[in-house]
Amino acid sequence: MELDVSMTTSIAPAADLPVLTGPTEITRCAGVGTAVSDTSYSQPELLEILGIEDPRIRSVFLNSAIDRRFLTLPPDGPDGVRVSEPQGDLLDKHKKIAVDMGCRALEACLKSAGATLSDLRHLCCVTSTGFLTPGLSALIIRELGADPHCSRSDIVGMGCNAGLNALNVVAGWSAAHPGELGVVLCSEACSAAYALDGTMRTAVVNSLFGDGAAALALVSGEERVPGPRVLKFASYIITDALDAMRYDWDRGQDRFSFFLDPQIPYVVGAHAEIVVESLLSGTGLRRSDISHWLVHSGGKKVIDAVVVNLRLSRHDVRHTTGVLRDYGNLSSGSFLFSYERLAEEEAARPGDYGVLMTMGPGSSIETALIQW
Repeated sequence: MELDVSMTTSIAPAADLPVLTGPTEITRCAGVGTAVSDTSYSQPELLEILGIEDPRIRSVFLNSAIDRRFLTLPPDGPDGVRVSEPQGDLLDKHKKIAVDMGCRALEACLKSAGATLSDLRHLCCVTSTGFLTPGLSALIIRELGADPHCSRSDIVGMGCNAGLNALNVVAGWSAAHPGELGVVLCSEACSAAYALDGTMRTAVVNSLFGDGAAALALVSGEERVPGPRVLKFASYIITDALDAMRYDWDRGQDRFSFFLDPQIPYVVGAHAEIVVESLLSGTGLRRSDISHWLVHSGGKKVIDAVVVNLRLSRHDVRHTTGVLRDYGNLSSGSFLFSYERLAEEEAARPGDYGVLMTMGPGSSIETALIQW
């Protein structure tokens, strides 16, 4: 495998920061790629298309800090009104959109890493917006004509935090297979998880999520790779809030439906400091030593709660809020859209530390410590 090393630099690490060392097999991020579905809508456009007149629901859409989202809406009914699709149609939609976006994100990721499809040795696919057996990994390998010997794993149903759960898995695989390329691929067809029933429960979900896929290439034993090293993970599950975020069967609509408790932002914010302290424990690092924060674009109130509780600046979460503005909540892949923007910005310097943070059902918070 020939990885692109055009960004390699020899600038010294930032002064006065601990230098965390590890074996040559430590995993590095080698490339990133993203993709979205075909059509996008502004929030006012969606209110008009869906015929939403309830002022409370309109307020949820218009005060979401979201400008546009990529979605595949249901077709018009006989009366010209969009209606909820039956669960079978939604599963078909999930398969079509998630495979399409996933293939494009994976190809973009490999190009970013200076690699080709023949270099791929492990593919870990993440999704929470539909159920497939065989999973996305098998379908994407077939669709792209990848090596059928490529090992694979699928993480299904863990929610918005699952991208970091997958990164943990593939980082371990990568460390055990030096020089071989592994990829985390999050493909979330949120259009396949919507219900149109006029209730506030579904309105909150319908105002927030969008379609998107993101892939991150990982490799160990390649010191020339310019991306950051993956140093450590820390998790925290808030067992008292297991039902606060869930995707379960709605008997009234005879289909699956999301539920988000209004208190979620405050629950997540109140526990963010606990998991970050655990992540930094034993490293000699303080929160003030972290130069880059890539937080899940969970929603305006969630981001605000994390900012307040971790005493971050608006600049710290500029990519998080920018992704929310331009795409909405992309579920498990949101933090990788932010990582891509940081990489394109070229703001990270050798020696800089970063924290990745995702939040999801459980309620759970996942974090990772990285260093350029």
